Parts: sequence; C-alpha cells; structure tokens
Amino acid sequence: MFRGVTALTLDAKGRMAMPARYRDLLLERAGGNLVITIHTDDRCLWIYPQPEWEEIEARIAALPAFNPMTTKLRRLLVGYATDTEMDGAGRILLAPTLREYAGLERKLVLVGQGKKFELWDEERWNAQRDQMLAEGVFRAGEDLAPELQSLVL
Repeated sequence: MFRGVTALTLDAKGRMAMPARYRDLLLERAGGNLVITIHTDDRCLWIYPQPEWEEIEARIAALPAFNPMTTKLRRLLVGYATDTEMDGAGRILLAPTLREYAGLERKLVLVGQGKKFELWDEERWNAQRDQMLAEGVFRAGEDLAPELQSLVL
C-alpha cells in the first residue's frame, strides 16, 4: 500500500528519486518496472507498478471499441502510458511529454493512493489541496455517492 505525501526534487535530467520506503516494495511487486500516465481530470501524473497497470490496461482494452468515451479514455490513458524502470539509485526518468502535461518543474509532491501514486508540481498540489480543504470533503446537504454513505472514518 502506498500512502503519504512526500516532497521530492526533479533533477536536471528529468529524474526523480522514489522515496526509500517504497523502493523495496516496488522491486518486490514489479521488479522496479513502473508505468506513468496522465490523470485525466487533474494536471498530475499517475505512477503504477507495472502489474497493477497491466490489469487496468486489460480492462480498458475490453471496453467497447466504438464507444466515444472509451476511445477518449484509451487515447489519453494508454496513449500517454510510458514504461520506466527504477535505476540502482531508485530514480525514475519522467518523459518530457509527461513533465509538460503536469507542469513539473523542480519541486514535486508524490501522493500515495493505495495501489498507485499521484505526482504533482508542488505549487499545483498546494493550490489543489488548499481548494479541497476550503470546499470540504463532505458538505451538509450534498448527496453522497452510495459507496461513500457507509464510510466511517
């Protein structure tokens, strides 16, 4: 399980170091092989261990080919999906197209999301976080999705 928020730095070659606490798990689960793609609603990236991504990609491939929403989803998620591998120092290379999409400069934030990570530009993450906190997660009077109605924190 990947959880927590970690501040990172992008080096001059477009690499970031995966936090040490995740490296062994990523080596064990995926041999250090990762897939990075874009988030379709926010300007950030998703980073998956390769086996996790392959399950998602198979589900996307099984969707109806002539459905316009499926086509858009496939073009974005699979089209931007980029294989990468952790090097001996635990670094991964972020492709220029992915860095450009997410506006990644120097300061980054890696956010654990269970089976994947989100990777954000630090300023964009801080603005998004502050907006989410200001809006509140659950507001009185709003309809909750059925799957959230039984959630107890």
